[in-house]
Amino acid sequence: MAPRDCIVVINAGSSSIKFSLYDGAALDLAMRGKIENLYAGVTRFVAQDAAGAVIDEHRWPDGPIDHATGMRFLIDFAQSHLDGRRVVAVGHRIVHGGVDYSGPQLLTEAVLARLDQLVPLAPLHLPHNLAPVRSMLAMAPQVPQVGCFDTAFHTSQPAAAQAFALPPRITDLGIRRYGFHGLSYEYISSRLPQSDPQLAGARVVAAHLGNGASMCAMLAGRSVASTMGFTAVDGLPMGTRCGALDPGVVLYLIDELGMDVAAVQKLLYQESGLLGVSGLSSDMRTLEQSGDPRAKAAIALMVYRIGRELGSLAAALGGLDALVFSGGIGENSKALRAAVCRDAAWLGVRLDTAANDSRADGIRRISTPDSSVAVWIVPANEELMIARHTLDILEH
Repeated sequence: MAPRDCIVVINAGSSSIKFSLYDGAALDLAMRGKIENLYAGVTRFVAQDAAGAVIDEHRWPDGPIDHATGMRFLIDFAQSHLDGRRVVAVGHRIVHGGVDYSGPQLLTEAVLARLDQLVPLAPLHLPHNLAPVRSMLAMAPQVPQVGCFDTAFHTSQPAAAQAFALPPRITDLGIRRYGFHGLSYEYISSRLPQSDPQLAGARVVAAHLGNGASMCAMLAGRSVASTMGFTAVDGLPMGTRCGALDPGVVLYLIDELGMDVAAVQKLLYQESGLLGVSGLSSDMRTLEQSGDPRAKAAIALMVYRIGRELGSLAAALGGLDALVFSGGIGENSKALRAAVCRDAAWLGVRLDTAANDSRADGIRRISTPDSSVAVWIVPANEELMIARHTLDILEH
């Protein structure tokens, strides 16, 4: 790419659109921002430069807007703030690639048609991921768009790690363990050996802990097993999602309590997790500041489940060399990290309390020199991973 060429990354969720702008072949971050509260409340927009200084802000006081309106606003904003740059491509985070896409993909009408067929696999995520793609196709069809899939990183897992014990007539329909947060884990696998070359071929468990939360076992930078399965509701308890659940509970909810599919879906995705257990909030910061026993119970349950999954993933790896925390909770909650490491002492984890309590930014080790397992914090950067993939597609 020429020095004044740039790549835009779009990460669209159910109620927000995040964007980042990267300059040149070095992919230097120039600008980032987000539109939040789509469809509900007061929709807000803020853009910041690479140093975090606010460039622009906007609100829609007359009511919330939708994805299409948000994308039109972002395109207009970008055109007035490019400062001579040329957008050569747009990269998108797409939560599900099914069995078809094991790497980044140029988004054509044919690919979008195939992704539409995958919507039942991720009904609460995929439509929102695809909406900005179609908006861009309508408003700037000459700009190439690249899809980067959260499931792609996990296609390297052994067949047994991806399989459910169900008949072929079911599994042949694509019902299997996919795993998610792959872009975050791929970024971690690329960054960790740069900080400690000894970890290049290591057995690593990474925990991406945020409103959505999961863990992944990686061997030499490749996914071996993950806590999320067929959907992004499996595995750990999350902000509002229940995590792993006996399928018999779902049958009970339907047969005995008379709940329909929509009600069960709302319960599992929006009314459970930290919010459901605490009855207070889905935000870890709020729960940690609360003296309510229910808040403490919600946190304790999450810590317990992380510990259980850590043991399972270490078993899948045949041992453990490093544990990595990432995501909003993983990066910011020193209390949760301390609790997880305390429970993982049996694996040889020894936490450096001062390093864990430090307010330092960036990637850093927080275990003691004599810890058998190196413990690291690697701040999530899915957007940069998307930009890298987008640049690769352009150049090849």
